Amino acid sequence: MRAIDQLIKDIELNHWKTPHDLINIRPDADCVYGGEFYFFNINIHRTLILIEFDEDEEVSIVWAGSHDEYELTFKNNRNVIKKWLKDNSWI
Repeated sequence: MRAIDQLIKDIELNHWKTPHDLINIRPDADCVYGGEFYFFNINIHRTLILIEFDEDEEVSIVWAGSHDEYELTFKNNRNVIKKWLKDNSWI
């Protein structure tokens, strides 16, 4: 199964209530802001995922791109990620 298909399957099949639950299933998850925003290593891609821990257990994809696009957009810096999230009304 392709890595992106596995990530989608993990999201659909799991009912994560806390960030700890998420990390147990997806150890590649890297929390980048507030316990809600995570990067996942997906082969050559990194995908920023917004995890909403609400009663509806909804997950929204915030950003997706290659590692080069990630470096260009976020400069490997959590403060830049936070600014980007604010500028795009995610936080």
